Amino acid sequence: MSQVGDFDAGYGLAGFLPETRNPYLRRMSTHLHLQKLAAGITSKEDLVAWQSMVRERMRAASHGDILVVDTRNRPKRTGLLEGGSLYWIFAGAMQCRQQILGLHEAEGADGRSRCLIEIDPEIVSVRAVPRKPFQGWRYLLPAHAPPDLSQGSSDMPADLPAELRLALNEIGVL
Repeated sequence: MSQVGDFDAGYGLAGFLPETRNPYLRRMSTHLHLQKLAAGITSKEDLVAWQSMVRERMRAASHGDILVVDTRNRPKRTGLLEGGSLYWIFAGAMQCRQQILGLHEAEGADGRSRCLIEIDPEIVSVRAVPRKPFQGWRYLLPAHAPPDLSQGSSDMPADLPAELRLALNEIGVL
């Protein structure tokens, strides 16, 4: 299966040019992120509760203590496993992220192939960025990823309610 590389070279073309055999150009590749809408989730606490349920289901099915996100389509671009994260969108904003640890093939109950995105259980809050709803997942270039709140990118505490963080971000305080 051919994949698409993350060549940039300063032209803003990361991920749009095909992977190359040239070792110089391969070294220029960068990591890539995904963004996904968390349907039915309204807060970080809801996300934690939902993920606890998923981990229990994986343990019960003898798959070990891993956390996965089930999706129909497998990401084809490279760079997700080289430091990429899954950015969660809920309550109208991108609000947190989890590092992507692996991509696994699985078969769904309907017999169709699925992709299980294995993610780190640690949830990192990020500066809230408004996003409109969409289906599935989308690629997110590192230049467009919001900064982590825990990295000192803001003087605001990371545990502020989502609505307040979003409102402060809209008026330019965050």
